[in-house]
Amino acid sequence: MHLIITDAWLARSRAIHLTGTKLLLVGLTLSFALMLVAAGLYHWVFLKGAREGWPVIGALVKLVVKDEFALRDRFMRENLDVMAKRLGEMQAKLSQLESLGERVSGLAGINTAEIKAKPGQGGPLISGRSLTMEELQRTLADLDRLTEQRTDLMSVVESRLFEQKVRSMMIPTQHPVATGGAGSGFGWRIDPFTGRSALHTGIDYQSSTGTAILAAAGGVVVTQEFRPDYGNMVEIDHGKDLVTRYAHASKVMVKKGDLIKRGQKLGEVGTTGRSTGPHLHFEVLVRGIPQDPQKFMNASRSLPAQQIALAASPLPAVPAAKLPVVAPSSVVVLPAASAVASAAPAQ
Repeated sequence: MHLIITDAWLARSRAIHLTGTKLLLVGLTLSFALMLVAAGLYHWVFLKGAREGWPVIGALVKLVVKDEFALRDRFMRENLDVMAKRLGEMQAKLSQLESLGERVSGLAGINTAEIKAKPGQGGPLISGRSLTMEELQRTLADLDRLTEQRTDLMSVVESRLFEQKVRSMMIPTQHPVATGGAGSGFGWRIDPFTGRSALHTGIDYQSSTGTAILAAAGGVVVTQEFRPDYGNMVEIDHGKDLVTRYAHASKVMVKKGDLIKRGQKLGEVGTTGRSTGPHLHFEVLVRGIPQDPQKFMNASRSLPAQQIALAASPLPAVPAAKLPVVAPSSVVVLPAASAVASAAPAQ
């Protein structure tokens, strides 16, 4: 393409040769310049019309602002939905944690009203900046993680406390008769039938016929039979080689294999077997060796359940010559196993 440029008098002229590439570049440059001018003009007119409230421009501004607010509102709604879901999950976890706290406090003997009491707070107000959405989400995530850790910890504590409570309920620390005084105690005494020295392997509770016989601890009935020396007898296994024996009953209300809870009625006091009158003969045996039941009754008032459980743990196997030992948990071992076998039956 050739362009010839001349002056007004045609005195001078100039020829310009434009190739296709040059012509394209010139067109693009002119188009870009026109776009810049149009954009600047549109921006100036739009801002001026928005400030001065021109009819057409004002309507366009309202539409643009309305769309922008709609987008922002939708974004906020979506974030609020997510936050509401997280808040619901945290409320559920806090309810679970509160329920666990009540159960654990009950097992530990703590008043639940003290836990629910709102802690006192106060102090001068020092205002700070508002939290951003990212900071709020991060705080909620940390609180969620802390709640999960506390829930797991409370679950472990609850299982441990429940296990200790069950163990304490399996130790014979409750008197088997609610009314009546104690007669012959544990140890050597004058036998009421022979008048000779004999070993009494339990405690006699003097009560009238028909008085309820109560389980000293929870366990399983392993023996329910009549023996000439014990009369109507019940034996309850409490685990860890710990057995309690209830003798001379007039009536038995349980049978072998029954699960027994602490304080449950086993039968009624009587005078069956080798007996001089209505009473309950009560024994505690560890690995078959009679122990002084009064030690367990006293331990319930002075020792924690863990030490009482230690008192019921199996005794170490020792030679017969070394049997006269007093265990640290106040469980008394008889002078020799042969002495129990050779002693007169308990009354």
